[in-house]
Amino acid sequence: MINKIVGNLTDAVSDFFDGAILMIGGFGDAGSPIELIHAVIDHGAKDLTVISNNAGSGHVGLAALIEHKRVKKIICSFPKTANSKVFPDLFFKGEIELELNPQGTLAERIRAGGAGIPAFYTPTSVNTPLAAGKEIRIINGKENVLEFALKADFTLVKCKSADRYGNLIYNKTARNFAPIMCMASKTTIVQTQKIVEPGGINPECVVTPGIFVSRVIEIPNPASETNLVLENKKYPW
Repeated sequence: MINKIVGNLTDAVSDFFDGAILMIGGFGDAGSPIELIHAVIDHGAKDLTVISNNAGSGHVGLAALIEHKRVKKIICSFPKTANSKVFPDLFFKGEIELELNPQGTLAERIRAGGAGIPAFYTPTSVNTPLAAGKEIRIINGKENVLEFALKADFTLVKCKSADRYGNLIYNKTARNFAPIMCMASKTTIVQTQKIVEPGGINPECVVTPGIFVSRVIEIPNPASETNLVLENKKYPW
C-alpha cells in the first residue's frame, strides 16, 4: 500500500547530505515551507546549493539556513528584498555565491529540468551582464542566449492538502514554483496543512500528482514568514 506520510520533521529530511542541490518553493511568504527548512538546519547538512525565487527574509526560513552558513551558493531571481538582511551581508563579504536569473528564465530552467529538456534558448538577458560567457544563437533573426536546465537532489514545498499517495493541491499563489520544482527533483518533501483520505481530493483538481512526491508531513498550523519577521524572530528560537 502506498503511504508517503512521515510522522516527524526529523524523518522527513533524514537523508539530506552535504553538498546537495536543494530547490525551495515559495514566492516571498507565499508557499514558503518554513518548518521543513528549519528541519534542514537542525539536520546539519552544509555546502548546499539552493534554487529559490529569493534569498529569504529576516532570520527565519531560508534566511536562517543561509545565516547558519549551510548554503554555499544560491540560484535565484530576487537576492535582495525589503526584509532581506542575511544574504546581502554574506554576499558582500564573499561568503556565499550568487547565480542571478531573470524570473521567467529561472522558472523555465526548472520546468525544463522536470521535463527532461537539457537546455533552451531565450532572448532574455541578451546584451546584459547575465549573458556574459554564454552561447548566443541567432533564431528568426534575433539573438538568443543558451540556458541550461536545473535539477535538484531535494525539493521542499508547502501545500494546502495532500493524501497518502502524495497528490497535492495548493492555496492560491502558494502554488508558484512548487509544481515544477516537484518535477525537477529526485526527492520531493512536502509539508501540508491537511492530510485527507484517498479520494478526498477531486482528481480534476490535483496540481502535483503523487508520482512526483516522495514524502508528506502534516503541519496543521504552519508558520508565517511575514509574521515571524515582524516579530523579529530568529531561528533557532
